[in-house]
Amino acid sequence: MSKKKVPEINSSSTADIAFLLLVFFLMTTTMAVNKGLSRRLPPPVPADQKTEDLKVKERNVFVVLINSENQLLVQNEYMGVAELKNRAKEFILNAKDDPNLPEKVPMDVEFFGTVMVTKDHVISLQNDRGTSYSKYIEVQNELVAAYNELRNDLAQQKWAMSYDELNEDQQKAIQKILPQKISEAEPKNYGGKK
Repeated sequence: MSKKKVPEINSSSTADIAFLLLVFFLMTTTMAVNKGLSRRLPPPVPADQKTEDLKVKERNVFVVLINSENQLLVQNEYMGVAELKNRAKEFILNAKDDPNLPEKVPMDVEFFGTVMVTKDHVISLQNDRGTSYSKYIEVQNELVAAYNELRNDLAQQKWAMSYDELNEDQQKAIQKILPQKISEAEPKNYGGKK
C-alpha cells in the first residue's frame, strides 16, 4: 500500500493578504466618536481665601436638577428640555433687572465702556446617579447653547458679525460681559437607582 502524498498549499503570502485585509477594513470603517464636553476647570481657590467669600446669594443661582427618571426640575418647577435654554438666557441676562434674578453690577469692558452685567450668576447643574448620560449631555448642550446664543446676539448688535468671526480681544470682551458659569455638583442618589 502506497500512501499518496497530499500536495501542500503554499501559504507564504497568507500573512500579506491578512495584512492587506486588515488595512482595507481599517481604512473603510467609520469609528463612532464619543460625545464629550469641552470645559475649562476653574482656577484653584487661593489658600488665604475665607469661606465667607465663597457664599453665593440665592438669587444669583439658577438650579437645574435632573432626576433618575430624566425629568428636569428648574428653579423648583418641572420643565421640558426645550424650555431650558430660554429660561437660562432670561436668568443670565436679567434684562428687566428683576429682583428675583441675578444682581446686576457695573463693569468697565473694552469696546463697550461701562456695562451692567450679572457677573456673579451661576448655573448649578446636578443630576441623580440614575440619570441617563444622553439626558445629561442634552441638558448640558442646552445650557451651553444659551450662552452661545447670547454671545452671538451681542456680537451681532455690536459688530454685525457672529461671535466666531470676532478677533480674540472682541471675544474676550463679550466673555467678560457673558461669562459661562456652569457648576456641576457631584451626582446624588435621590431616585434609588444605581
